Amino acid sequence: MSLDRYRSIIPDWPAFVAASERPEPQVFRVRTGRISLEALRERLEAQGYRLRDMEGQPDFFLVEDGPRPVSFGLEHWLGLLYVQQASTGVAAPALAPRPGEQILDLCAAPGGKTTHAADLMHDRGSLVAVDVSGARIRGLLGNTYRLGHTNVLVVEADGRDLPEEACFDRVLVDAPCSGEGTLRRRRGHPPNQSRRFLGYVAKMQDALLRKAIRVSRPGGTILYVTCTFAPEENEAVVSRVLADAPVELEPLDLPVPHAPGLTSFEGKPFDPRLEGAARIYPHHLDSGGLFLARLRKLDDGLSPSEAAWGPVPTVFPGDPMDAAEAERLVGLGLESVLGRFGVDPARLEGMGWMARGGRLWLHGAPAWPLAGWRPGAWRVVSLGLRAMEFDTQGRARPTNDLMQWLGPSVGEGGVDLSDAELAELCEGRPVPRQERLGGLLALRWRGVVVGRGVTTRDGIRSEISKAMASDLKGIVEGRGPVSRPPSDE
Repeated sequence: MSLDRYRSIIPDWPAFVAASERPEPQVFRVRTGRISLEALRERLEAQGYRLRDMEGQPDFFLVEDGPRPVSFGLEHWLGLLYVQQASTGVAAPALAPRPGEQILDLCAAPGGKTTHAADLMHDRGSLVAVDVSGARIRGLLGNTYRLGHTNVLVVEADGRDLPEEACFDRVLVDAPCSGEGTLRRRRGHPPNQSRRFLGYVAKMQDALLRKAIRVSRPGGTILYVTCTFAPEENEAVVSRVLADAPVELEPLDLPVPHAPGLTSFEGKPFDPRLEGAARIYPHHLDSGGLFLARLRKLDDGLSPSEAAWGPVPTVFPGDPMDAAEAERLVGLGLESVLGRFGVDPARLEGMGWMARGGRLWLHGAPAWPLAGWRPGAWRVVSLGLRAMEFDTQGRARPTNDLMQWLGPSVGEGGVDLSDAELAELCEGRPVPRQERLGGLLALRWRGVVVGRGVTTRDGIRSEISKAMASDLKGIVEGRGPVSRPPSDE
């Protein structure tokens, strides 16, 4: 559909058109749970990047200049930053998740808003991330593991079919849409969607939003978001819900430039309260387009029970391992982490372990909804990080994900590598060393832990996967990683 239909509702139409047709600048969000803004800025500026603060978005930087895209560098590969549109970075703060809360993201992949919410929660509490697409979930997993979020429970399901026995403090509905706000990826041309598609997707959006309301606790927050300009998918959807659902619209006071929501379009009136919604256009943040509406759940006496939430078990439901064996493996894993690598026990304070498929997973979720969810068309994909493997002799081996998450906490059992040595290890060749080293090693490069190694008769050998090794080799050589996780660029 033509964008001309929006001339009457978009303030400063020439600025909108000009912004839509020029390339979008690269913007990234700092993974504040793993590195401070100042420390990351210092690292990148030392490499020749020029960064600019984003007004109203304190965790974001705009890249004004640099030797290569930041996604090519070690900091991105390690999960110290996430490349994300400035516009989409408004959503998680508007949801306002707090540490310790129970949060639901009904349409989570590839994870930009999910991981932003987890960071704002300081990885404390339970964040259930749902997506219907197995392929998109792989991208979501890649991002949650890379960024090191331990409180994210990933569930494969159609959000419309999610069980309703457990209630949530806050629910994000980042609904599938026509995607007109992504037009800068196509030089100002929005996706070519028909009116028939608009009708189909609006029904899906309505169903997802109503599901979110049903699973919210009284007083809970629901944030409805799309990346399109179409009122049929934005104000019209929310207006219908306001007419008969137990919610009130909360006016948004965003710290960034934006336009108010619409109260009518093409002769069709919407609920007048929708003036309190927000529309972000490309010229507002030199970014993409976004629509946001925040709702507050009223007490209708029909909300799910808090009792549906229960503690995360030591053994994943249905796994053949018994609890005693799982506890024994946890003891071996802790001995490896705390003893071999000298990690301060405080680093693991508040963390839980769960056995699944012969591995141990590390998580920070105090509870999960599976205690009350009925069986259905959904499945749990992961919780937290794959943390511990066991070799054929039963010895604990921390995964590379865990080694990178522990990072600065590793006080012993580490070895520092030069560029040439890391390149050799990435090629699968051992690196001889004169000093006496024994057993498992934390491989450090440029001051950070990049993975796990081991001492052999030939010297140091890498136990980093082939895919990770290929990525690291590309970073060492300045070409960037071979595979890059999906982002919200």
